[in-house]
Amino acid sequence: MDYHHISPSTLNSTQTMSTSSLSFTPLTSLRFGFLPDVQILELFVAVLVFIVINSLRQRKRKGLPVWPFVGMLPSLVLALRVDLYEWISQILCRQNGTFTFMGPWFTNLNCIVTADPRNIEHLLKTKFQAYPKGPYFRHALQDLLGNGIFNADDDIWQKQRKTASIEFHSAKFRNMTTESLLELVHGRLLPVLKKSVEQSTEIDLQDILLRLTFDNVCMIAFGVDPGCLSPGLPEIPFAQAFEAATEAAILRFVSPTMVWKIMRHLNIGSEKTLKHSIKGVDNFADEVIRTRKKEISSQSDDKKQRSDLLTIFMGHKDEQGKPFSDKFLRDICVNFILAGRDTSSVALSWFFWLLDCNPTVEEKILREICQIVKNREDDDEKGDLVFRPEEVKKMDYLHAALSESLRLYPSVPVDHKEVVEDDVFPDGTVLKKGTKVIYAIYAMGRMEAIWGKDCREFRPERWLRDGRFMSESAYKFTAFNGGPRLCLGKDFAYYQMKFAAASMLYRYKVTVVENHPVVPKLALTMYMQHGLKVKLLKRSESELQMYQDI
Repeated sequence: MDYHHISPSTLNSTQTMSTSSLSFTPLTSLRFGFLPDVQILELFVAVLVFIVINSLRQRKRKGLPVWPFVGMLPSLVLALRVDLYEWISQILCRQNGTFTFMGPWFTNLNCIVTADPRNIEHLLKTKFQAYPKGPYFRHALQDLLGNGIFNADDDIWQKQRKTASIEFHSAKFRNMTTESLLELVHGRLLPVLKKSVEQSTEIDLQDILLRLTFDNVCMIAFGVDPGCLSPGLPEIPFAQAFEAATEAAILRFVSPTMVWKIMRHLNIGSEKTLKHSIKGVDNFADEVIRTRKKEISSQSDDKKQRSDLLTIFMGHKDEQGKPFSDKFLRDICVNFILAGRDTSSVALSWFFWLLDCNPTVEEKILREICQIVKNREDDDEKGDLVFRPEEVKKMDYLHAALSESLRLYPSVPVDHKEVVEDDVFPDGTVLKKGTKVIYAIYAMGRMEAIWGKDCREFRPERWLRDGRFMSESAYKFTAFNGGPRLCLGKDFAYYQMKFAAASMLYRYKVTVVENHPVVPKLALTMYMQHGLKVKLLKRSESELQMYQDI
């Protein structure tokens, strides 16, 4: 075709035909249909990039990436698979001691996490009334702890605290605890250790210590002897149930309430474990209460004045002037077992592991113990030496080493409060009514701002002044809580740990089995996930004499 001779009319006709044919040409139709898909893909990529960039900006500002819908939950899930307490510590170190955790939308996992001593003093003492445990905490642990002292607030807590405080500070109670511990250490603990040496067998020291403190708390708090540390180390269903229950209960604090409530309704997963474990806990507590009531009713009046806590509470009345119900007495039992069994035994387990990692500290403790023995005015107990209360009190370096162990591995690694009125922390953090606050005790021991650049080192000397133990502020060293809720059994806990540790170290070298994994378990108290497998070696007279001669 001669394009030069096309008339305008012909051109217009051709253009009209070409335009009209566009809608019928398959290739052109495909090209126009593809453009919207490209735009959607580009839009999706742009949104994704925006979300990632925004999340990274949030990480820099808030310590963790914040994702749409799920908030910081992905980071928390990953931390649960590794080490939650170290994860919290690293974030707090980056965020100068305080950060806000943002959970998934429409859940109640949002909270303020802090390790700043100023904030902790504020919530534990300065504005104590404004920071109770709160309904969220009480509800999550109601199945296990009920209305016991650890889970209670206000009048219920105050009444239990006052009753227990009077008993804890009585001379009769102190004498009973000293005698009970002496009997358990020399009549049960040391024979069990001796047998393991004679048979050259490994033992789980955490299990042994849990048995020791369980027998002790039951004897002094409830007037019953479960015989957990008896020869042969019998299985105690309650002990297993209690540990399983504390492990299952803690998962409620890292799960949306709706999720664990559905699991409880369906009786599946950790909620099924918790329900089963609590039955074991209840059976033991009910048996203790029945036994104690039967003993009291069969005793003559002059023999009823026991100094165990359960008997004291049985003699008190509630607000209506009626004796406390068995349910309330059950709650008291479980709470004091949590306080007396787990905390000291778990602390001693970490202490012996740290000694194995730091032999020079062990040598200094031995030197102190042997010097105390050397300074005795009599040698009557050379065969089966028993440390006297006044001697235990003089063990300042041992006291410092136990405090250092608790600084790094507190028995209760985190604790919970809830704000009942709008407030502002000393560091400037704004808190609205209903805000949940987690204070991270484990993380505090790893904050350079609190303990210096050597904060991760096991160095008992930081607790000594001219060779004497000097305590730190309860808001810097929060292993025993602080303010009105300061642990009533703090002094007894130290005495128990010092007496047991000195009695063991004087007789045996404790060596952790090679390649034994030592990691914390996620529970209300900081158990070792795999226990503490050790071998014991009897100390020779020449070794002890060497430390005496130094």
